[in-house]
Amino acid sequence: MDPATHFVFGTHDEHGFVVSANASMPAYLAHWFLVREQFEAVPDEPGLYRLTDPERDGPRRTLQAAQDLRHHGYAVHIDADIALTPANPPRPHRPKGLVERRNHIAQAAASQSPRRRTAPTTSPPTARPISPGLTYTPSVHPPASTPGRSR
Repeated sequence: MDPATHFVFGTHDEHGFVVSANASMPAYLAHWFLVREQFEAVPDEPGLYRLTDPERDGPRRTLQAAQDLRHHGYAVHIDADIALTPANPPRPHRPKGLVERRNHIAQAAASQSPRRRTAPTTSPPTARPISPGLTYTPSVHPPASTPGRSR
């Protein structure tokens, strides 16, 4: 097996659709992925996993598992004897429209909201100048104290 290949899919006479992980792949991680792709560990065969319920659309489910692992960035090999190889092999996953989506979000953030009718002012509010003609000083007279108790 090529050291760059992470998973190898194939068929087994006794177990049906099977997959094994490369020895460089951590066993717990391979187990985690393969169990979620509806594979189960084969007893007495370390590192070998078989598809659960292979009679229930086994070829399509196995191919889907291979595509999912490729989508996560793993190198997958499908043996030539398996009847899964599609006429158009799946291409590596590339996020479609990511640049367009980011541009759309940036444009929306830069534009004015339709709820806001007036543009915000960017100049400080004008201040009224103090008149220099003030010639008197206001005086404050406290009220006269009344005899008695204070309140």
